[in-house]
Amino acid sequence: MLLTGIQAAFFYLFAAIAIGSAFMVIAGRNPVHSVLFLILAFVNAAALFLLTGAEFLALILIVVYVGAVAVLFLFVVMLLDVDFAELRAGIASYAPVGTLIGLVFAAELIIVLAGYALAPELAGSTTMPIPPVSERSNTQALGDVLYTTYVFFFQIAGLVLLVAMVGAIVLTLRRREGIQRQDVSKQVARTPETAIEVVKVNSGQGI
Repeated sequence: MLLTGIQAAFFYLFAAIAIGSAFMVIAGRNPVHSVLFLILAFVNAAALFLLTGAEFLALILIVVYVGAVAVLFLFVVMLLDVDFAELRAGIASYAPVGTLIGLVFAAELIIVLAGYALAPELAGSTTMPIPPVSERSNTQALGDVLYTTYVFFFQIAGLVLLVAMVGAIVLTLRRREGIQRQDVSKQVARTPETAIEVVKVNSGQGI
């Protein structure tokens, strides 16, 4: 009962922080602050996945989406021309909060590593959303479902992401004059007559 109560307390804590962070993403006026709140929302969502035993989804959320947010931050800086000098001017005021957050993360890492060193069998006792009779891990069970039942939806999602990536490249491509570009069709259509120019040079004269 105590374990269930602790899990419920962490669930409400992570859920409340995730909802608050999501609200601050759209309410913040500074785009940099909005990106940081978005990362915080992803981290808390990953913690909620860990509570349900979906550790693979939690790691994917951190690795993929937080990396995507970093790319989003880069595009924001490129498009909005954020003044970094103004941002650095007030960075000292965030030092106490940043130090506190860093200490909290360090304490969590120490607790996790110490707990694994003292009782390594607890890592396998996490409740996973797969049948108890199965000996497969959460990642294997998810892969079986994703590449069998939902394989067509998976392929369609990949196609949509590919089209979105190509569209973003086309929209941001800028044509500039005076730059030599490769033309594959002209290169393939070349013949020996057009590719080679024979110049007869008289003796004792340069080209």
